[in-house]
Amino acid sequence: MSDKKDMQGLAKDTAIYGLSSIIGKFLNWLLVPLYTYVLKSQADYGIVTNLYAWTALLLVILTYGMETGFFRFANREDKNPIQVYTTILTCIGFTSLLFAVLCCISAQSVASWLGYPEHKEFVALLAVVVSMDAFACIPFAYLRYKKRPVRFAALKLLFVFLNILLNLFFLVLCPKWQDWSIISAWYNPDYGVGYVFVANIIATSIQTLCLLPEIRDIKLSLFDFSLLREILRYSLPLLVLGVAGIMNQTLDRILFPFLYSGEDAQTQLGIYGACFKVAMVMMMFTQAFRYAYEPYVFSKHKDKQSVEAYADAMKYYIIFSFLILLGMVFYLDILKFIINEKYWSGLKIVPIVLWTYVFQGVYFNLSFWYKLTDRTQWGAWLSLIGVTITFVLQIIFVPRIGYMASAFSSTVCYFVIMLLSYFVGKRYLVIPYDMKAIGGYTLLTVILLAVYYGVRLLVPEHSMSISMAVGTVLLVIYIAILVKKDFPLSGLPVIGKYFK
Repeated sequence: MSDKKDMQGLAKDTAIYGLSSIIGKFLNWLLVPLYTYVLKSQADYGIVTNLYAWTALLLVILTYGMETGFFRFANREDKNPIQVYTTILTCIGFTSLLFAVLCCISAQSVASWLGYPEHKEFVALLAVVVSMDAFACIPFAYLRYKKRPVRFAALKLLFVFLNILLNLFFLVLCPKWQDWSIISAWYNPDYGVGYVFVANIIATSIQTLCLLPEIRDIKLSLFDFSLLREILRYSLPLLVLGVAGIMNQTLDRILFPFLYSGEDAQTQLGIYGACFKVAMVMMMFTQAFRYAYEPYVFSKHKDKQSVEAYADAMKYYIIFSFLILLGMVFYLDILKFIINEKYWSGLKIVPIVLWTYVFQGVYFNLSFWYKLTDRTQWGAWLSLIGVTITFVLQIIFVPRIGYMASAFSSTVCYFVIMLLSYFVGKRYLVIPYDMKAIGGYTLLTVILLAVYYGVRLLVPEHSMSISMAVGTVLLVIYIAILVKKDFPLSGLPVIGKYFK
């Protein structure tokens, strides 16, 4: 009975963490249309794209695996959880503060190196933001350890809502109200993109202040250097894996300004960044699918560690990913209105990025083998191989073909490490993936895409209605085959009872 309650509690907590993460990402994603329609130029959005890629990388570096280290040591019977928490939070707090101070002191040099010599305050603002985020990772981990998912989710969503509201205030309302004395006293209409970072630092500061009850739980008298050394020995190797993993996702936007030979590098990066974000809809949909359907898949197997369960989860993930990919490609003529027309020249990367997300998702699903067999070093090796591929391809091709090389390099990266993970994994853990079904749906998807693009070549260039009609028919064909072969509507959770 207690096991059942534990499982129910775990499912409830997972749903809260998962849904809050998806909702938060979706709401943050809604800032993309705002930026593309409100910011003065594509170059301004290029600055946002580049600097936030840097912050994602820096956040991994500044936490240096200590979040995982906290869970590892706080759950050990021979350790005092509060002492572990105090030691880690104090260490992260010191390094984060040191990083923020050094960046603020050298902001002009860093800004010049990044290509923004006239915007040193952007560097200082984001240095403080990423330092606070790194520090906050440990109190958030503490909330998870204390099994307080509601407070965790509420504080995460608080930041998202604050950030959105502040962006709307600075970028939409202030320009309209700038004649009011209360606004004109401080508002500078020429500051533009800078208010994106101002909104971020205000929202992050408020979120950090809300974590004070958790921060006050530390007891400085319990700080232990010997414990810190032990935790660091465990956590620092994870830094390599973390850095390699995040670089696979952000290296294209970090390197682009250094590699692109054209004078309008920031403009091109802005176009690439906006169109890349359009494709992120797929990542959110597939994440939502995994939270909604994976528990159902695993519940069908009495042994929750059953390799058959992992095989089923992979199969349905791929089927659903192809459905989203086809839907987004076929209706891209509508989805493009998410962003301003001046960014549409980059829409050709969207199908490429969608394939990247498919390969990325399959790769992460394949990671079961090295996690279940305690060969996590393979995760680090595969990530490093991926970084190398991305780096080499971008060095060679970005100066020649611009952001198309950035898009293709990510696709090639995840395709290669996906295949490597599959073939290496077969040596250590045999998972009976339904390769016949997976191959069949892959072939079907490629054929439907080929038919769609073939029709588009034959019809007038701007005939949106014909393209969408053809796309709709092709999507219906995919869904019909899916329902007939592998996804009977009667098997759906909750609503399946309405189908025979």
